[in-house]
Amino acid sequence: MNETISQPFPSESEEESGKSSGPKEVRWVTVAHTFGITQATIIVGRLRAEGVPARAWQEGAGQATGLIVGKLGAGHVVVPDAFEEQALEILADTLDGDGWDEEEE
Repeated sequence: MNETISQPFPSESEEESGKSSGPKEVRWVTVAHTFGITQATIIVGRLRAEGVPARAWQEGAGQATGLIVGKLGAGHVVVPDAFEEQALEILADTLDGDGWDEEEE
């Protein structure tokens, strides 16, 4: 999970003041790979519910053809590098079963 994407991300002070001295460069890191964009989108929703900014993406060719297998079909979940550790903890809890609120019968 060492893939990174670098895109501008407005800082909170810029959003509040309405003034912009230019976008702040944020390094995005991949925290999950999935079988398709749908699963990646679900993971993004979970992370956002916990207050972690996240994005889901899929290779353009895979998205255009509707692939869900192989490298073109894989979904990717990315978060700003400052949130990487928090996101990985949330995902680890969820995957271990500790993060689900299911009632045992």
